[in-house]
Amino acid sequence: MQDRLKFAAFGGALVVLFGAALGIGALVGDPAERAADRTTSSAGSDTGLSETRSGYTLTDLTAPTEPNQAGALRFRITGPDGAPVVGFRTQHDKKLHLIIVRSDATQYRHVHPTMDTAGTWSIDWTWAQPGTYRVFTDFMPETDGSGPGGLVLSRTVSVTGTAALQPLPPPARTAATDGYQVTATGDLRTAGSELRFTITRDGTPVTNLEPYLGAYAHLVALRANDLAYLHVHPEGEIGRTPAGPEVAFHAQAPSAGPYRLYLDFSHGGAVHTAEFTMEAPTVESSTGSSTSGGAPHQGGGH
Repeated sequence: MQDRLKFAAFGGALVVLFGAALGIGALVGDPAERAADRTTSSAGSDTGLSETRSGYTLTDLTAPTEPNQAGALRFRITGPDGAPVVGFRTQHDKKLHLIIVRSDATQYRHVHPTMDTAGTWSIDWTWAQPGTYRVFTDFMPETDGSGPGGLVLSRTVSVTGTAALQPLPPPARTAATDGYQVTATGDLRTAGSELRFTITRDGTPVTNLEPYLGAYAHLVALRANDLAYLHVHPEGEIGRTPAGPEVAFHAQAPSAGPYRLYLDFSHGGAVHTAEFTMEAPTVESSTGSSTSGGAPHQGGGH
């Protein structure tokens, strides 16, 4: 299998989820950052770390430049002809998914902007903390059938101020969020493995999870060393699979090392996010060499 971060949901297609943004005034990010955005493709174009792929480009990205400054995030997607794309296929109830996270894997957000008739996407936005953020867009352009399918493009943005970057939390099997307790079982491995998450509240299993973007839960994973990013859906279907307390995924990491996982689920009329750190261990290959924690090699499709 190709060396890349790949999370495959049981019986379903893997969906990579990334996002992009813009806002008030000037283009976000300095020239060095924009150059890095363009060249990251050599280190992981299939993990959402490039602003251009298959002729499509995330462009005109603007956003507020200071913490606690209300404004808007705006951007456009241009196609192979250089014109803004205005036709997008619905994926998981939305035309485009926007994921934003700071360089230390904190400040995670998953939101859904709206597009105007000219192809500009926008959403009201306020940064809570300074720092460098990676903004991912996940979308599928509407084509005649010969298009690239689903794409993930991203760029970095800078928010002024001194960022109090947080160390990656140590691996843990339980997480608490909004009064819910989530327990993870299974291990993240380069050879592939099953991950299960059990959701309870006040010690009582949650058996009435609410549909969220066409599923009972979503799992996003970031490789800690470069924020390579993938998103998957659990097995089963709404109305057929039990609505909790357990959701399951099949996961395969491309390299050993630490990962940050975000489990989104909806209950009580709100979306909640449980965060975990998992370590994909180094394993010995048949030749006696071990996997490395570096960026995955390129090649092939999903």
